[in-house]
Amino acid sequence: MSLATLGTYELFWFYANWHRMRRRGHPRISPFWRTFFAYFFCYSLFKTVKVEAASANVPARFSPGFMAIGWTVTSLGWRLPNLGWVVCFFASVAFLVPVQISMNHVNQALYPGHDPNTRFTAWNIAGIVLGSLLLVLAILGSLLPD
Repeated sequence: MSLATLGTYELFWFYANWHRMRRRGHPRISPFWRTFFAYFFCYSLFKTVKVEAASANVPARFSPGFMAIGWTVTSLGWRLPNLGWVVCFFASVAFLVPVQISMNHVNQALYPGHDPNTRFTAWNIAGIVLGSLLLVLAILGSLLPD
């Protein structure tokens, strides 16, 4: 979803995960502001996921610091010339994948019957189609001479 929505889904992803953290017993967290300043709070989210995974006896095979630095640097690479921004765009998503995998395993361990949200809704499909078209046009635009 992140690739197809040109990174907009990442904001939703951060917001939804901070919102879940607040519901799980962190009432002082403001999901909106933590998402707005995601570059500064991503490490905190990744570290919390790692700690919760350990407490649920779920292996989390990622370094929160490495993932936070990698995601931040690659997310800021959208201003690179030519196709450099495309490489950074795909790489930024790759830094979130291990965190999401750990979250899925933690949720499965803590809430065995929960809905893992693995289906695409009509809105998801519309976003994928429109976003993919925009992504292709943006890549083609990067290849064209000035």
